[in-house]
Amino acid sequence: MRKRIQKQVPDEEQTALSLPVTSEKSSPEHCPDVVSAPPSEKWQPTVDAAILTTSDAVIALKHNFRLLYLNPVAATTLGISAQEAVGKHCTTVLNCKNLNHMMLCGTSSCPLVRALERQSPLPNEELILGADSSHMYEVSTSVNPVKVGKQSTIVFTARDMSAWKVANQVRSNFVSMVSHELRTPLNSVHGFIDLLLQGHMGELTDEQSMYLGYTQEGVQQLVSIVEDILFMTRSDLGQFEVKQEEVRLLSLVRQVMRSLQPQALKAEVALCQDVASSVPSLYIDPQRIKQVLNNLVTNAIKFTPPGGTVTVSAHRYDDTSEMISVSDTGYGIPVEDRPHVFERFYQSNHSQQSKMGGYGLGLSIAKLIVEQHGGFIGFDTVINRGTTFYFTVPLFVPVPET
Repeated sequence: MRKRIQKQVPDEEQTALSLPVTSEKSSPEHCPDVVSAPPSEKWQPTVDAAILTTSDAVIALKHNFRLLYLNPVAATTLGISAQEAVGKHCTTVLNCKNLNHMMLCGTSSCPLVRALERQSPLPNEELILGADSSHMYEVSTSVNPVKVGKQSTIVFTARDMSAWKVANQVRSNFVSMVSHELRTPLNSVHGFIDLLLQGHMGELTDEQSMYLGYTQEGVQQLVSIVEDILFMTRSDLGQFEVKQEEVRLLSLVRQVMRSLQPQALKAEVALCQDVASSVPSLYIDPQRIKQVLNNLVTNAIKFTPPGGTVTVSAHRYDDTSEMISVSDTGYGIPVEDRPHVFERFYQSNHSQQSKMGGYGLGLSIAKLIVEQHGGFIGFDTVINRGTTFYFTVPLFVPVPET
């Protein structure tokens, strides 16, 4: 697993940007009426006009995050003239935040950093843009690294999502209301089943206990689904926040492993932990990070065959954060599923998915919680050898006494 590091690149003189144009090659033999001319020259005026008149913001940046170009919509949206913006660092103009208002500039979660590291586009990133509080917008962005000669350039397009957000908030409010109304009766059913199993209503036969046990498992699964949907809905509405404090990681990992031991025994999977007692304290919300670990370990158990192993480990990522990993010896993630791993409600067509069940929220919730802590989450996988999910969390820094 490689450590992700943002390279510091010295500032260079600004260069003119010419956006690449893709067009089919034609020849005089096939198109006798077409005047022979380089495709880029032929279509460049049309491309330039499209960029100037599009309703989407188009922003071009150098690899050192200095602005090269803003189209009129981008300048209006950000409340700055194109002439004034060119040459400025993106932090002073774009000031990217995630939807939970967590600053991304200068972190490994910055979409520009990730696009340059991957050297591939990042489509459909949802961000809040704008350094001026009076010009801040929720946008859906596409971040595309482009080679201009020997220089790496980033073309950043953004579409205002305000109207869509209003409709989505109405939907979220409805889902939240329905989920809340479901949770109360489900908890009641779960409680009464528990009383029956404990014999408070009379002694049960083995068969009755077995069927009530199945019923309780089903109700518990429904309660978990409702809780997860409520969690995501509250996050969408901006009602999710973390309560960070000093926490010892080893104690947290032991709690998670102990709670999941019955599930691992049933699946015939061994749970191991490789977390040294010397790991420094973390600055996290213990309940939320426990939720992340629980989701990752549960997922690893589900997709590891009998006789396999799931291991939780930790090591220092950099001076301010610790990296926590959950590794398994399972089936691995198919290539076609990898881009969608963190999408909400995504279900793989892989044969093992239908056997293991699930509803596709666990990894989305894990990503949300990690990013709210200012970290990032990712994975490495090899088919039929296993998968490792890893995420970073901040270290606790004591406040010096004055």
